[in-house]
Amino acid sequence: MARNKTLVLLVDIGPSMHPHLEYAAKAISALIQRKIVHSKHDEVGLVFFGANDTDNELCSELGGYENIVVSWPTAVVSEELARAVDQFSKEYGTSDFLDAIVVGMDLIVKKVAAGSKGNKRIYLITDGESPVKEPDEGTKSEQVDLLSNQLQLYNISLDAVVIRLKGENGALDSKASQENEFLLKSFASKTKGDLALVESYTTLLGAVKSRSVSPTTLYRGDLELTPNMSIKVWVYKKVSSERMPTLRIYSDKAPLLDTTATHEVKFDTEYKSSVDLDVSIAPEQRIKAYKYGPQYVPISSKEDEALKFRMEKGLKVVGFTDKSNVPRHYYMKEANVFVPEPGNTRSALAISCLVRAMEAEGKVAIVRCVWRAGQANVALGVLTPCLGSGDSVADCFYFNNIPFSEDLREFAFASFKDRPSTQQPTRLQQEAADALVQMMELAPYPGEEFLMPERTANPVLQRFYSFLNLKSVNPEAAVPPLDKALQIIVQPEKRFIQKMEYMLQTFKEQFTLTRSTQTEKGGRKFWKYRLEREDNAALPGEDILQTEDGKPLTFEFLTGKKVEHVGSLNPVEDFEALLARRDSDQWVSKAIKGMKKIITDLLNSAYNGNTYEKAMACLIALRRGCVIQEEPSDFNMFLEEISNRCRGKRQSDFWELVIAKNLTLISKDETPDSDVTQEEAASFLSRVQNSGRVSEGGPEEEVDEMEALLDDVI
Repeated sequence: MARNKTLVLLVDIGPSMHPHLEYAAKAISALIQRKIVHSKHDEVGLVFFGANDTDNELCSELGGYENIVVSWPTAVVSEELARAVDQFSKEYGTSDFLDAIVVGMDLIVKKVAAGSKGNKRIYLITDGESPVKEPDEGTKSEQVDLLSNQLQLYNISLDAVVIRLKGENGALDSKASQENEFLLKSFASKTKGDLALVESYTTLLGAVKSRSVSPTTLYRGDLELTPNMSIKVWVYKKVSSERMPTLRIYSDKAPLLDTTATHEVKFDTEYKSSVDLDVSIAPEQRIKAYKYGPQYVPISSKEDEALKFRMEKGLKVVGFTDKSNVPRHYYMKEANVFVPEPGNTRSALAISCLVRAMEAEGKVAIVRCVWRAGQANVALGVLTPCLGSGDSVADCFYFNNIPFSEDLREFAFASFKDRPSTQQPTRLQQEAADALVQMMELAPYPGEEFLMPERTANPVLQRFYSFLNLKSVNPEAAVPPLDKALQIIVQPEKRFIQKMEYMLQTFKEQFTLTRSTQTEKGGRKFWKYRLEREDNAALPGEDILQTEDGKPLTFEFLTGKKVEHVGSLNPVEDFEALLARRDSDQWVSKAIKGMKKIITDLLNSAYNGNTYEKAMACLIALRRGCVIQEEPSDFNMFLEEISNRCRGKRQSDFWELVIAKNLTLISKDETPDSDVTQEEAASFLSRVQNSGRVSEGGPEEEVDEMEALLDDVI
């Protein structure tokens, strides 16, 4: 059972905090709104220091503790508190955060028993610009030590947010702010708290956390290295997605004055016969079924239970491999952390040795995981070594699930290394890209980083809780726009873009786009793009494709016809229609094979060149299709066959048409899959033509084409 938490908020409202109070109020309001949703039984108190007046019990009882006002005594979080923190007043008292911490501690001690183990926390928000007054006895550091001991005695932690906004010339740290920062760091380290130095309002909204999630073990047991050797480990979640609150169905049928009404809506599911809707199907008459092809295979509940893959709970190391063998994109789901069993020295020593050995060798471990008894599946994961930093963080392992073969989605992309020089970036283009990346660096200086995950709030959740609060007050409230401090998360800040304007313009000028007048090269192009260009202009060596009624050939026309093969009546249209089909991978190869057959048949049946024009149109279409579908070898081999068939023989006039149309081999510049260079493609027609001339030993014997056709038939 989760224990209730007690939180006291200490907010500096002195003069130096006036520019920041608007967003300090928004951060506190967001914290209260989330507690109302997730932790409605938690208790929260609100204390202002740096106020004009004084209103706290310690001042009445002991004197001192001036300019501190207990605005909201520690009580269960409520909507009234959420409305009370919407706006903070600007006042002009002195801001002594040490006195404020004493008042906050007094509120918690009087509200909660000293021996209580519940979560007790003080949250301090200040800019630290007001100096702390000198104590009556001892030094400020001694006073901090004394207060830290008292906080530890009552199990109270102290978290502090110090606002250090960077202006145009950077933040100017005063002597008081440096001293206060040192004192707060001492507080945080001794009370196991957190000190956050925020440099923007975006970071402020993320730094004020509504709740600290207590770590819960996912697994406690053995990490088995061999059947005879294992290490005791505990496994925790390292990160976990914060989900939107679940919307529930609410009923307003209960009487308005009934305070005990739950307004709960219950659902009952009833199965009816498809033959007679008045007949209900009892549970024992129902059975699950899996679709297998056109039929459904029934599986009983006993078979379904027996089918589940049950394995014994445990973690087993399958083996070790190089880090490079497990790329980052293999990581699935959320990350976990493996730590040695608390208090087990031998386990800690074994984990530390293993972590350091794997880090030195550049290895990771592959682990088989069954997290709990009765788990219906088994998972594979990778353990990545993590060396501890400092005395407080021990050596550990990070765990990520990795995929099975069925989980992988392989997408192959052509490498730029094999591209011609014309498609490689120039030196100026590369320099412009390098400069742009450097200018957009989120961590320009060591120790400084913009949009750190630990300090960046989820804008979707922040906006949702803000709207929920408005809706609770005004049911007709409209959805508010995203806060300016959160807009920086989803889009670059204008001031940031203005600084980079020169670099952006330089980058843009280096990558100007110009309309190409040559045949489009490389990459797979879809027919819709090819056939519906804005200008409908034909590429060199192409004719504009038209339907039988003279209209331009469109993608809709092609896909509307369910063509199954390349016919002899309209072979080009049939070929384009087959390539345009996306319901199977077989159509590309079937279209190319069919078009080859049509061209061969047209040449075989030619009489005085009567089919040459149609055969040439088919050959042009075949080349274009092979370029777009990246099948260069099919066309290149076929063109070689045509050259051997025609040159120096009775159909040499058709080969002359090929030369006139400049239909050569498909080169690497047109599609990377080709093994023909641009130079080889350019010299192919002249090389073949010259070889044909050399082989001519004398005048070609005149052949009667009709007699040759009849011989073929016989």
